[in-house]
Amino acid sequence: MTTSKRDYYEVLGVARDATPEDLKKAFRKQALQYHPDRNKAADASDRFKEVNEAYQVLSDPQRKAQYDQFGHKGMNGQAGRGFDGFEGFGGFGDIFDSFFGGSSHQAANRGADLEFQINVSFRDAAFGVARELELNRMERCERCDGNKAEPGTDIIECSTCHGEGKVRRTQRTFFGQFQQVTACPTCQGEGQQVKTACKLCSGRGTERKSRKIEVKIPAGVEHGVKLLIHGEGESGGSGVQNGDLYVHIGVQRDKVFTRRGNDVMMTAEVNMAMAALGGIINVETLEGSIDIDVKPGTQSGAVTRIKSAGIPHMGTAGRRGDQLVELKVMTPGKLNDRQTELLQELAESFGLERVKETSGSDQGIFDRFKDAFRGEGSNS
Repeated sequence: MTTSKRDYYEVLGVARDATPEDLKKAFRKQALQYHPDRNKAADASDRFKEVNEAYQVLSDPQRKAQYDQFGHKGMNGQAGRGFDGFEGFGGFGDIFDSFFGGSSHQAANRGADLEFQINVSFRDAAFGVARELELNRMERCERCDGNKAEPGTDIIECSTCHGEGKVRRTQRTFFGQFQQVTACPTCQGEGQQVKTACKLCSGRGTERKSRKIEVKIPAGVEHGVKLLIHGEGESGGSGVQNGDLYVHIGVQRDKVFTRRGNDVMMTAEVNMAMAALGGIINVETLEGSIDIDVKPGTQSGAVTRIKSAGIPHMGTAGRRGDQLVELKVMTPGKLNDRQTELLQELAESFGLERVKETSGSDQGIFDRFKDAFRGEGSNS
């Protein structure tokens, strides 16, 4: 088996846009090919584990999204969870059961997962922020340290599994003979029993507590992203893996900016004289305000790009999107006498006739100049 992980899509032999049905078919084919009871090659066991791990990630929408964005680094130890290797004729993870009806060595019991929602501002989402989250969760009992027994009393070997924590049975299927390995129903896989239950937790091994933890929201996070914090879910007791914490991120709308990928977009108003002659305007960015140039002859809808002033790429240090400023040329609604006179002179310089006020007209002087300009343009 190679020392570095192969791409999961490559492992299953599917394209990155494979459908769930494509993934199932590919897994069936690979699982049968590399199952150790059918394939005696030295690397069959490792290849089968690799196939199982790849399918567990790609068949789960949340894990798949994390993998697609961050690759193996984004799995944070989650890839292959619930897969415990082989046992006897081939316990090979719960996932194989759903396809072939055989069974496997089940993963040990684990604490329940928790899910919470955190809402952050547009700018906190852009640059990352730490938030305190108060959890009300099951934690290991302090009195018995999670072993379920009243302190000072005996813990004995389970009479059903004789301390193994699991029971086995052999099952025949059309794929061959498989040995099913499951957690012992008497001791729930612990291999031991208590004579006297803990008085604080009543033999559960856990008690409910409130605890505050810090959640670091990464820079560049988008609305709807679900963050996975391994091991911060509820405790299952002594010797049992904690559940995980899933934090759903909600990003609030911003009054100035909207997001498109890693770029931010905004609209800035430009006076019509400046649009014609050029100049400088001050615009807001995520980190303050800066001056940008307005080129002579700027048309309404023109876009100015400010490099690397957008959203940081999540998980990629040093990379940021751009800021796109759409310039909106503003036409004055009202003109004083001097402004009207100047615009009339400007119109005449373009060869347009002086426009005089007409009684009963609801069209402003500047509107009629615009009509005149349009008429000149259509005749050219």
